[in-house]
Amino acid sequence: MPVMARLPDADIDAFFARLAERNPAPKGELEHLNPYTLLVAVVLSAQATDASVNKATEPLFKVADTPAKMLKLGEARLKQHIKTIGLYNAKAKNIIALSKLLIERHGGEVPRGRAELEALPGVGRKTANVVLNIAFGEPTMAVDTHVFRVANRTGLATGKTPLAVELALERRVPTTWKQHAHHWLILHGRYICKARKPDCAGCPVMEICRFKGKVAA
Repeated sequence: MPVMARLPDADIDAFFARLAERNPAPKGELEHLNPYTLLVAVVLSAQATDASVNKATEPLFKVADTPAKMLKLGEARLKQHIKTIGLYNAKAKNIIALSKLLIERHGGEVPRGRAELEALPGVGRKTANVVLNIAFGEPTMAVDTHVFRVANRTGLATGKTPLAVELALERRVPTTWKQHAHHWLILHGRYICKARKPDCAGCPVMEICRFKGKVAA
């Protein structure tokens, strides 16, 4: 993705204020019951839609909503629950392994530290950021494909890698907006600033956005 023109610092507050006006309390769309089920759902969401994950986890979480229950369920039966999700074999293996480590190292609880989270099988930086933000209220920036696209396209935080964009967002987003920033950007990218055909006419930040290809109507 080509790096776009940089959004001036003076426009960033207005950018988020407009997104917040439309959706004052944005939330992640992965359904979960507790920090553990959130962690499992995020691991499953890699290269899969939230809708497909939610469809699979609704019955799964009725029988396995803790690490101990997941281990009791076992890898074979877990696979049956998640077989409609891409890469389900590897994901099932990781979920069983991380459930075991949560019990062995953390008393069956999801740790609140980034390093401890990233030490779990199947958990990368983005997954850790999502869990820290949603489960524990940390103002982290989880950069998925939507956030990466929107941040670069609008000029909000330009970078050639997800990490570069994450660090740029941390520097540029005012504290007022940090808690919900990545949720606003994900939803904006999913429903308005779409990859192939952005809905510029329906965009609340169109006048602020630095995307050279924007079309008003």
